[in-house]
Amino acid sequence: MKRREPTGEPAADKVILGIDTSCDDTGVGIALGEKVLANVVVGQTALHDRFGGVMPELASREHLEVIDEAVQQALAEAGLKLESVQAVAATHGPGLVGALLVGLSYGKALAWGLGVPFLPVHHLQGHLAAATGVQPPFLALIASGGHTALFAVHEWGKVEELGRSRDDAAGEAFDKVARLLGLGYPGGPALAQLAATGDDHGVKLPWPMAGSRELEFSFSGLKTAVALLLERQPHVAAADVAATFERIVVGSLLEVTRRALERTGMRRLVIAGGVAANARLRREVAALGEELGVSTTFPPPALATDNGAMIALAGRLVLAGSDQRWQRYDASAALATDASPYLPLA
Repeated sequence: MKRREPTGEPAADKVILGIDTSCDDTGVGIALGEKVLANVVVGQTALHDRFGGVMPELASREHLEVIDEAVQQALAEAGLKLESVQAVAATHGPGLVGALLVGLSYGKALAWGLGVPFLPVHHLQGHLAAATGVQPPFLALIASGGHTALFAVHEWGKVEELGRSRDDAAGEAFDKVARLLGLGYPGGPALAQLAATGDDHGVKLPWPMAGSRELEFSFSGLKTAVALLLERQPHVAAADVAATFERIVVGSLLEVTRRALERTGMRRLVIAGGVAANARLRREVAALGEELGVSTTFPPPALATDNGAMIALAGRLVLAGSDQRWQRYDASAALATDASPYLPLA
């Protein structure tokens, strides 16, 4: 295979292979423009379930074990050969540093060997890019296991953080409460399934940051209230606890998002991140959009949780200089990019 020298030319129609190893899923995806050609996610649920959460060292080792096979699966799914890849994108932050280094190092080596541009991508920019077909300006709520924050996306290269969670992310709170209810890890989907059978006013739980006018979230106190409730009332109906908890988390997310829409005057809303797969959140966001006359967009469910396809989609922004970190793509600087576990988006 003859090595090609990367040009770094901004082109929207390159075949981009994206890699995400920011936490416990090994994601490899391939995109051409805004079309996803492949999306392979190798999960680690069985590996971490006995610990009730992600063990960083084990996650890193598992990424090393499966990443090459995941790349081959993605190429097969897309019906492409490795030589067809015209750029390689990989998450460089935020995330677990050891896990990040696996995908980042693999992506750099693959790009260098192919002689194509390497594109370092911010994980949250990937979540935003997963909502294909939406152009700035728009308001974005990213709600996942590691992040809950509101962003005003004025342009792809101009993103402003409006507010974030003071403590637990929404997805993290879902997982912790699911564990309290004995639902295992990851708990978000299982809790939502249980909640569908319960009374969402069946127990009394506090509303987060009641009376606040800030564009911030907080879920730690709610999680603690659930723990105390279960301690004091061990025979309470678990479905009612799950349903009430879900109602309050979703309601809090919408309350702050409504406030941000009213303050910014933005007419487009994007909901991204793993919590965007929650059915109740989707229903209530759609209702909010109709009420306020705001268009609402979610990524497809397969692109809501962590995956490599969203990184491939966001790689286009880096290549075109539309990511605020890369006003002009620099191939040498891209290859020198290091893993950054606490990388802010704005």
